[in-house]
Amino acid sequence: MSNQLTWYGHATLGLKTGDYNLLIDPFFSGNPASPVSVDAVAADFILVTHGHGDHVGDAIAIAGRSQATVIANFEICNWLSKQGVEKTHGQHLGGGFKHPFGYLKLTLALHGSALHGSALPDGSYGGNPAGFLLTTNDGKKIYFAGDTGLFGDMKLIGEEGLDLAVIPIGDNYTMGPDDALRAVKLLTPKVVIPIHFGTWGLIEQNAADWATRVEAETDAKAVVLQPGQTWTLA
Repeated sequence: MSNQLTWYGHATLGLKTGDYNLLIDPFFSGNPASPVSVDAVAADFILVTHGHGDHVGDAIAIAGRSQATVIANFEICNWLSKQGVEKTHGQHLGGGFKHPFGYLKLTLALHGSALHGSALPDGSYGGNPAGFLLTTNDGKKIYFAGDTGLFGDMKLIGEEGLDLAVIPIGDNYTMGPDDALRAVKLLTPKVVIPIHFGTWGLIEQNAADWATRVEAETDAKAVVLQPGQTWTLA
């Protein structure tokens, strides 16, 4: 079984694992980096790291069209249910569940999500932000950090033995390149892919230079994708 990861720009990702299509933080409408429209993506499950509009994105529309199950923290799932999303699965930080596509645990993330103005699109309480640690059905360990700053417990996540880490490098709202490099040293993944950069000038970064630093200072392979590009974790 292979796992195919597609980056759609910003923090939006697609993962085809086995027979299942996952979308993470499905921000297509209004995403200037997205090479595809919201109607062009398939989803069996939608994973939402936190309640900001550029991460909840088009989850409601896609779930309505595809009947996908949305997985997020309990507060976001409650809010989505009130918006008409029929299938949700709420979890919380540190909690894991065996879904059809694999075992998914919510991890810490240092970011906003809970206050009016930085919460869900209508200002509702969005709970705590999260990352996702996925163990696929073929035993691959994939860490989606979500929007986060650097934190020391990334070392604990790294002790899981990561095949792939997907982390932000844009700075301003999340880790920048220097802290993201330190994160790689804590996570010790086999492969790392940078996201959450280049969408707007405020988070513009030279990902190729960052990848060079990663490979010079760690044992990780750094893969820089272009929006719409797919990479396979065999």
